[in-house]
Amino acid sequence: MIKVIGADERYHMELPWLSSYWHFSFDQYYDPANMGWGALRVFNDDLIMPGGGFEMHEHRDMEIITCVLEGTLQHQDSEGNQAAIQANEVQVMSAGRGITHSERNQSSTQQAHLLQIWIIPRKRGGTPRWEQKAFGVEAKTGRLVPVVSDGSIEGTLAIDQDAEVYLSKMLAGKPLLHAMRPGRKAYVFTISGRALVNGWELNAGDQARIDGVSKLTLEAPVDSEVIVLDVP
Repeated sequence: MIKVIGADERYHMELPWLSSYWHFSFDQYYDPANMGWGALRVFNDDLIMPGGGFEMHEHRDMEIITCVLEGTLQHQDSEGNQAAIQANEVQVMSAGRGITHSERNQSSTQQAHLLQIWIIPRKRGGTPRWEQKAFGVEAKTGRLVPVVSDGSIEGTLAIDQDAEVYLSKMLAGKPLLHAMRPGRKAYVFTISGRALVNGWELNAGDQARIDGVSKLTLEAPVDSEVIVLDVP
């Protein structure tokens, strides 16, 4: 089963400092039929205006992944971590028993574009943890690069769930393959360009929710950027 959801079908939330598209129920948007996809609970496409950002707030029992696509975010949390997260970097924050953090765009001129992904952990009440890592454009070009896993894939950031996140700068005419284990679900989002997933077309901003397939074949009629999640 492959279900394609168009960019214009996403819930859009607009504030003076934030333009955000929510793929699943989140905050004031509630749809009991759209609460997640397997262990994937939240997928938000955020554009933060210069000087804007999320002030200090708390999370518990969630694996939170931030992929910065453009600009820079300044991270600060109650565990003493502080860092600038730049384009082509990925951040993982395991909220565990509780962590308070802020994410701000401190630029006075440049927008910050990011994807925020929440994955339900295997266990509750764990020790809060944070880390980030750069995954350069060259490394992502023409291949699916694993950036997040449960720690079993070398070079990835680790979360407390048997889930995998891949990024790719796809090249036109160069297909990419991803094998799916039985019982797994996939989630594909086209960040830019245009992609085909098992023959289904996804334009920029479109998503595909996939279940019951043994293999993903991704093709790009034009150079494109995608993110692929493989979740229980």
